[in-house]
Parts: sequence; C-alpha cells; structure tokens
Amino acid sequence: MTTIQEIEKAVSLLPLPELNGFRNWFDKFDSDTWDKQIEDDVHSGKLDNLASQALEDLANKRCVEL
Repeated sequence: MTTIQEIEKAVSLLPLPELNGFRNWFDKFDSDTWDKQIEDDVHSGKLDNLASQALEDLANKRCVEL
C-alpha cells in the first residue's frame, strides 16, 4: 500500500471487528503522534512565546477560571 487511496480502499473493506481494531489502533497512534509533536515543540522552544503570554495574562488577571 503506497497511496492514501489504496489505504482508504483497504480500510473500507475491513469487516467490522477488524475495523474496530484498526480504529482503536489509529486513535492511539494519532494520540501518541500528537503528544510527540507537542513534546518536540516544548523542547525546541516553539511554545515559549505562548507560555510567556499566558503567564503574563495570568499575572495581570486577564484569565477566566474554567
């Protein structure tokens, strides 16, 4: 399988139990990938400006408690 269309076709042909297994696997894969991206962004400093702005907003009481 080398193209998205081939993957889409293969997934669409899965019987329901296998589709459910794939769905569970993909949810975890997607979450892990997102977590890794955030972790990499934190370590690279990409989020430093956002964090600084958030801390400044908090110090200046420009935040709403959720």
